[in-house]
Amino acid sequence: MLPTRLVPTEEERSQLFETIGPLPLHGVAWPKWLKILAVLILAMIGMLILYTAAGPVGKTVSPGVAGTIILCFLGLIVLARYMLVSQTSITHRGIEQSWLTRREVAWEDIQFAKFIPLLASKRLVCFTARGRPVVFQAGTRELQIAFAHIALVYRRRK
Repeated sequence: MLPTRLVPTEEERSQLFETIGPLPLHGVAWPKWLKILAVLILAMIGMLILYTAAGPVGKTVSPGVAGTIILCFLGLIVLARYMLVSQTSITHRGIEQSWLTRREVAWEDIQFAKFIPLLASKRLVCFTARGRPVVFQAGTRELQIAFAHIALVYRRRK
């Protein structure tokens, strides 16, 4: 259990929930424009692989290298698929995000949270007692605003 000074009081948490709005708050993890860009880049990579394989260079590539390229491309397809369907949720229990594995952190486990507004993805990095940060993405304006409020509450807990 964490020392109480690191965890917001029940009153602070209730105030945070009121500020965020009605919970649970659900939204996509990645913005639509980034999903479209990822699919376009993936399609372009696939076309380049096919174009190269059909040309004279493709005939000289060893089967091991060709297999490695195909496996890497399949890995990119899997990551893109999860990027397209990933959802982030803020509940009374904590924050959750569907991904290759389910990311989740309870409110009581968060020691420090930092909102990182990158161009492509707005992120909330939650540092837990175990020391391993858990990163959540926000693809909607509502989630981004909620992430900023969460970071403000947990910033005072350093």
